[in-house]
Amino acid sequence: QVQLVESGGGLAQAGGSLKLSCAASGRTLSSNAMNWFRQAPGKEREFVAAINWSGRSTNYADSVEGRFTISRDNVKSTVFLQMNSLKPEDTAVYYCAGRWGPQIRTSTGDMDFWGKGTQVTVSS
Repeated sequence: QVQLVESGGGLAQAGGSLKLSCAASGRTLSSNAMNWFRQAPGKEREFVAAINWSGRSTNYADSVEGRFTISRDNVKSTVFLQMNSLKPEDTAVYYCAGRWGPQIRTSTGDMDFWGKGTQVTVSS
């Protein structure tokens, strides 16, 4: 059983930065691909970023490419999402998710465990 807890959300101005963290407990995640998704009010949950088990391979949604960076610390079983040049359209609840396999997948249906989310609000 894995528990994921996100932190680091909050209010930022457009053009600002936030760094989200996702801490895992229950077991280590050194062999798991990990993802970030987000869900804005009235919209479906969407893929944001993913990282493979080693951290050497990453994947980003077009909407965040070049602005967001996903990384991980396998010793601390923590995944990060550095968000720069934030836009009002980045406002959403951000969820950390993982899968039991080591390679990247980007669909919500491929995730095996989820955190409860952290709110990010970007003001214009």
